[in-house]
Amino acid sequence: MKNILLILFLLTNCFLFAQKKETDEILEEGKLLYRLEKGSWNGTDHFLANFENKKDSIGGYLSYETENHKINTVFFNRFNEDKVLIRYQFDSLPKTAPIKLDTINTKVKTIENSLRTMLNDARTQAQKNTDEFFSFYNNTSLNFIPLINKKERKVLVLTGPKISGVVLIGNDYQLNYNKKNELKDKFKIHNTILQFPYKSKDKENPTVSTVHSHINSEFISSTDICTLLLYKDYVEWNQHIVVSDTYVSLFDLKKETLVSLTKEAWEKINNHKND
Repeated sequence: MKNILLILFLLTNCFLFAQKKETDEILEEGKLLYRLEKGSWNGTDHFLANFENKKDSIGGYLSYETENHKINTVFFNRFNEDKVLIRYQFDSLPKTAPIKLDTINTKVKTIENSLRTMLNDARTQAQKNTDEFFSFYNNTSLNFIPLINKKERKVLVLTGPKISGVVLIGNDYQLNYNKKNELKDKFKIHNTILQFPYKSKDKENPTVSTVHSHINSEFISSTDICTLLLYKDYVEWNQHIVVSDTYVSLFDLKKETLVSLTKEAWEKINNHKND
C-alpha cells in the first residue's frame, strides 16, 4: 500500500512539474512576442520620424531577440536584398528610444535572412490563401512575427484592430518551418475572433476581468499573452481568464504572471465562494 501511495505521489508531482513547465514556456514566449512587437512599433516610429527620405526604400522589417536578450529591429533595403537600411537595437523591454542605431554595418545577417524568408512565405500564404485557411475581418489586419530558437522555426500570426478602443483575441495562426525555412505545417490557434472593449460602458461597474474559452488547446496561448500585454496600459481590467475542458488559466496583466488550475479545482474554489 505504501509503495502504491509513493508511486501516485511521484506521478502527481511529475504531472504538476510538466504542467508548470509548459505554462512557463507559454508565458516566456508570450512576453517575447510582446517585446518583439514593441521593438517593431518603436523602430517604425523612430524610422519615420528621422529617416523620412528613406521611407520609399523600405523592403520590409522585422524584430528578433539577440543572444544577450536585446531586441534588434531591422529595415531591409528594397533595392538590395543583401542590405539593410537601418538596424536598431533596443533594451530587453524596448523603450521608445533605441540604445543603438547602425547604418554602417548594413549586410544582412544569416538569422535576419532566415527570418525574412519565413516572414515573406507566411505573408504569401495569407495573401494567396488558396486553401482558405486564413480568415479576414473588417477593420483588422494580420501581424506576422517570425521566431527562430534551438527547438523550432515558426511564424505566429496575430490579428490586430484598425480602430481604437477594442482588444482582439483570436483569429491567430502558427506556421512551422524546417531548417531550410520551408513550410512544414500550419494550424489555427483559435477558431474564432473575440472583441473586448477597453472599458465598461457602465462607469459605476468597471470591468474587472475578461474571459474566453479554448477548444484547440488546454492553456492560454502565447499570442493571447502578447496581445494582452500590448494593450494592458489601455484597458481597465487587470485579469484575463482562459477556460478549457481541463484547465483554467489566469493571467494578471499588471504583474505579468500566469497561474493555471485544473478546471475541477477552479470549480471547487468558485463553489466555496458562493457558499
